[in-house]
Amino acid sequence: MTRILVLYYSSYGHVRALAEAEAEGARSVPGTRVEVRRVPETVPEAVRRTAGYAADDTPVASPADLEAYDGLILGTPTRFGMMAGQMKSFLDQAGGLWARKALVGKVAAVFASTGSQHGGHEATLLTTQIPLQHFGMLIAGMPYTFVGQTTAEGIVGGAPYGAGTIAGADGSLSPTETDLAGARFQGAHVARIAARLAGARLAEAAA
Repeated sequence: MTRILVLYYSSYGHVRALAEAEAEGARSVPGTRVEVRRVPETVPEAVRRTAGYAADDTPVASPADLEAYDGLILGTPTRFGMMAGQMKSFLDQAGGLWARKALVGKVAAVFASTGSQHGGHEATLLTTQIPLQHFGMLIAGMPYTFVGQTTAEGIVGGAPYGAGTIAGADGSLSPTETDLAGARFQGAHVARIAARLAGARLAEAAA
């Protein structure tokens, strides 16, 4: 079985919805086992309640867990054109994996939610890829074979760099069907690539 981890941080539920769609897409590829996890919250519970953060009972991951997977799909909201601090903190704790080169040659992808179309959507996707490349991972975007990203009808998230959604300045928008379809497409895309890479590693080990 090819193992895929969909790992995310979500404040108001937009990224969580995309994470579930990513997982659905990955599971559509035969021979793929998918797990969905979130990174630990760093915001105090009282602040979460005051800010209206969505409750989330998804199990929490630890950096050491990443090594067990063939593919990693990261989801984050945009914070001033970059990933959320919770995701950055999580990745900053994975130095041991970097030192052991434990993630080299594995596939990774990124998806994001942003308040507006020009609020750093693509910047977040691109900058979140940078630490993954430091780990030696191979980056999978969202190719134009997903034609939904070329539509000019309505507000659509995502880019060639990854799936996404536009939440609205007040967070009132929900992921569109096109956004969710893009996430499912990307999840399946990553699962297929991970399966090929894992098969190549097994063949090499057996040679």
